[in-house]
Amino acid sequence: MALTRRSRSTRRRSDDAASTGGAGSARAASEYTIDELAQAAKTTVRNVRAYQDRGLIPPPERRGRTGVYGAEHLSRLRIIGQMLTRGYTLSSIGELLEAWEGGQDIGALLGLESAVSSPWTDETPKHFSLVELVKLFGGSFDPRWMVKANELGVLKPDGARFLAPSARMVQAGAELVKAGIPLDQMLDVVKALRGNVEQAAEDMVRLVEQHVFDKFGTGLPPRDEAPQLGELIWRLRPLVEMAVHAEVARAMEIAATRHLGDRLAHVLDELERRETPVDDPG
Repeated sequence: MALTRRSRSTRRRSDDAASTGGAGSARAASEYTIDELAQAAKTTVRNVRAYQDRGLIPPPERRGRTGVYGAEHLSRLRIIGQMLTRGYTLSSIGELLEAWEGGQDIGALLGLESAVSSPWTDETPKHFSLVELVKLFGGSFDPRWMVKANELGVLKPDGARFLAPSARMVQAGAELVKAGIPLDQMLDVVKALRGNVEQAAEDMVRLVEQHVFDKFGTGLPPRDEAPQLGELIWRLRPLVEMAVHAEVARAMEIAATRHLGDRLAHVLDELERRETPVDDPG
């Protein structure tokens, strides 16, 4: 396979994506080392190197002695993983990728592939040492919390350190612990929230599948419609995020009013009572 040709073609697609306005901004590539890329793609560094040697993924950008991978690499690795689970061999996957690069009909699906399989978050996994976690949590980190955090995939043991797929979630947990809320109880809420969010995401994707993709049957969509389908998926990403944020804000407002409104009103009434002068009977 012409690895150099594929690399040039891949860079052209990245440049084209970056020039498409709003959609391009949604596609801003995350950066990964080879270890981080393997972690995110749920594969091994050895596999990443093997796929690269076969020309199944383009080489990384070189920065000095370090290879830097992007979201397109992660998207391609996820596609390769999905095809392997469906029984495709590496040779047949290579032939399919060659067809993509050759501009055959399936080449029109490249944008759709990227839209569907690229990460839906700009976060990259981050490692923490136990000392760093204790410091982050203001000295109030209880190692027993790690059992539940590992079960939820929030903090996963990785050698002598812990891997956080979402450092923002760990930071949020640390701030809540500093405010006096035990992390294990917060993780119980996350577990319940995850179930609801996963069901809502499933229902949302099924709507898209039913009303957008089902009309093409189980086969490939027409070549001239594949780019529009890819753009649709890219447009859905920020819309779904806005909808989720709006619903969370609405629910938090209702909950805060219900549970804290009466308490606040009581405090204000008590302050007013203390400040109201008592009439002098004399």
